[in-house]
Amino acid sequence: MSNAAILRWIGLILVIVLIALQLKLWVGGGGMAEVDSLRESVKKQTDENASLQKRNQALAADVEDLKHGEQATEARARQELGLVKPGETFYQVVEPGAATSAPPPPPPIAPGGQ
Repeated sequence: MSNAAILRWIGLILVIVLIALQLKLWVGGGGMAEVDSLRESVKKQTDENASLQKRNQALAADVEDLKHGEQATEARARQELGLVKPGETFYQVVEPGAATSAPPPPPPIAPGGQ
């Protein structure tokens, strides 16, 4: 074999190896498609983490306010539990035509049974 033939074989082997590596890079496991998929997953998780971090900060501020602020506790009790202090008068304003949340009273039962 001459030097030219040996160089051709080496060149052919190198081209085949290059093609095999390119196939593995673009198609095989851990290739570019998987990298893109992982990048997208990381971006979604980062966005979700940022959203949850904001929520956690708001909840921490609310907890801190409830621990140290009597006004916040009172406001929450008034809003959620309907707290009325002694000496206060409670007024409920019902808009005309607004549906009431209370069910209608049951019909009276006749004396002596049904």
